[in-house]
This record gives sequence, C-alpha cells and structure tokens, in this order.
Amino acid sequence: MRVPPNERAFPGDAADVPLPDSNAGFAPTIRRTELVAFALISLLLISVVAVLYVAKAFFLPVVAAFVVGTMLSPAAGFLERHRIPRALSAVLIVSAVGAGVTFIVGLISSPLIEWSARLPELGARLKDKLHLFDRPLALWHDLRNMLGLSDSFPAAPFQMPKFEWVQPTLEFLSPTFAEFLLFFATLVLFIASWRDLRRALIMTFTGHDMRLRTLRILNAIEEHLGGYLLTVTMINLGVGAATGIICAVTGMPNPAGLGALAATLNFLPIIGPVAMFVILTAVGAVTFSTIGAGLIAPLSFVGLVFLEGHFITPAIIGRRLELNALAVFIALAFWTWLWGPMGGFLSSPLLIVALILRDHLWPPTSPQLPSS
Repeated sequence: MRVPPNERAFPGDAADVPLPDSNAGFAPTIRRTELVAFALISLLLISVVAVLYVAKAFFLPVVAAFVVGTMLSPAAGFLERHRIPRALSAVLIVSAVGAGVTFIVGLISSPLIEWSARLPELGARLKDKLHLFDRPLALWHDLRNMLGLSDSFPAAPFQMPKFEWVQPTLEFLSPTFAEFLLFFATLVLFIASWRDLRRALIMTFTGHDMRLRTLRILNAIEEHLGGYLLTVTMINLGVGAATGIICAVTGMPNPAGLGALAATLNFLPIIGPVAMFVILTAVGAVTFSTIGAGLIAPLSFVGLVFLEGHFITPAIIGRRLELNALAVFIALAFWTWLWGPMGGFLSSPLLIVALILRDHLWPPTSPQLPSS
C-alpha cells in the first residue's frame, strides 16, 4: 500500500511518535511572568509613594534626620577622635546647626517683617510701576482683534493679584512644632548611635561578601553625603555673600537679608535661583524709580548664578559628585511634589544615595560602548 507523502515516516523513526509542534514554545509563559513581576513592582512602588505622601508628618522628619545625620556623622567622628563622647558630639553639632539656622532665619525675617508692615504701600507702588505694561497689552489686544483671533488678555489695565494665597502658602511652607521636635530628637539620637547602627546593619548579613558590600555602601554614602553637604554649604554661603555685596552696591534695601535668602534658596536646585530672581526683581521694581535701575541687581544675580552653576560648582565638586541635570530635575520635581520644600532640599542627597546603591548592588558588567 502506498503511503501518502504527508504521512510518510522517516527511516529509523517510530511511527507512533508525533513530531514536535513548532508553536509549543515557552516564550509566552516567560513574557507573562515578566508582566506579572512588573505589575507587582509597580503596585509596590505606588503603595510606598502613597504611604510616604499620607504619612508625611512622620516620614519627612525621620528621613530628613537620617539624611542630615549621615551628612553630619563625619563631624561627629572628628570630635570623637579628639576624645569628645559621641553623645556630647551629637548635641554640640545639632546645637551649632540650630544656631546657624536661627541666625539665617533672623536675617531673613527682619526685612520680611518690615515689608509685611508696608505691604499695602509697596503693592500700590508696584502697581504704579507696572502701568507701563498697559500700552503693550493694549497693542497686543488690538493686534489680535485685527487678526481675528480670540482675545486671551483682558482689555483692562494690569491688575495686581490678590493676596489670598499667602496664608495657604505659609501653611504649606511651615512645618508643625511636632515635626520640628521629631526631626531634632531623631537627628541627635541618630548621630549619637550611628556607629552602633552601622555595626548592627553590617552584622545582619551572614556572608562575608554581603557584609563587605554593606560596609562599602555605608562608607560611600557617608563620604558622598558629607562631601555634598560641605561643598554645597560653602558654595551657597559664597553665593549669599556675593548677592549681599551686589545688593549693597546697587542700593537695594536690606542687603544682608537678601544675601541670606539667596544662600538659603540656593539649597533648592533650579527652583531656588529662579525664586530669588523673582524676589530681587520685585524688590528692585518697588525700590527704584525706573524699571531699568531695578533690574541691575537681578541681572547681576543671574550672571552670578550662571558662573556658579557652570564653572565654580563643577570645578569644586568635580566628577565624583557630578549628577545628571535631567535626573536632578526629575528628582527635584518628584520630592517637591511629595514633601514640599524640604523634599526639594532632600532630592539631591536621596538621588546620590540611589546612585550609590545602584553602583554597588547592580554594577555594570556588560561591555561598554567606546566613547566617540
């Protein structure tokens, strides 16, 4: 009997063994597993972010104390090497930091109190200065009418905004007394017990390799955060001093307070210099008789910030602490949205910690492309 071609068996093969199905692969199962893992990780991240957002009153002071305490731990170690007990070193360091912050706040609050008492007068003067924009706005309104476009600007003269946002903004910027107390208590205890916490964290792991890796991670975090705090603080103090000199030379009021405000706001990347430029522009517009004279100090500040950001800071920090600008901006936007201004201050240190963990836990093993 003749066997059809599609049913003919190959020599040496058993007739009752079916040929393997070409579609019976494991790729769909692997893709499904990867999808489930990605979904679980996404749900975990969403849950963590939600908890951090809802429990901000607890997690923000604690995380801030951990980060700032890690930055200040080298100073505590220096005092301990000079025979000062660790607990006393923690109290001295936190007291010195608190005194410095109080001094800066005093410099900033003095002109703020004075300006707040004269707020109606300053608002009227600023409104008079802004009347010069009435004619350009009217010309823009007429041009859009001639082109048949919808008018997005009112024909009325420029109006000063209301100050209904002041109270919500102050409530957003000002943490509660309980948060302050929790922060300082956690900071003192963290600095005092940091050496024991390091040892306990390292001894948690049983393997020699894991202990050594944990020690390297902790040393790298402490070294990088301590160097970041020292360099950024010195740079910002220099920016504040230079801003105060600019304000004094150009005739701006309260140059010491404006310099202290510039040094404080410069701890917030990107947002701080922009806010300081707006403040200098508003103060200059109110103080001087012409807009051109009032723009001298803000434009000089822009030049100062440009030199600091593109030449001075890279030269001092170097590539060891250099961060990608896009990563810094995304981290700043995320932590500011999550925890407000204090989150913006913590964004760069937390980014440094994340990069250190990535480099030690997932070191690059794949071949690198040659540089062009």
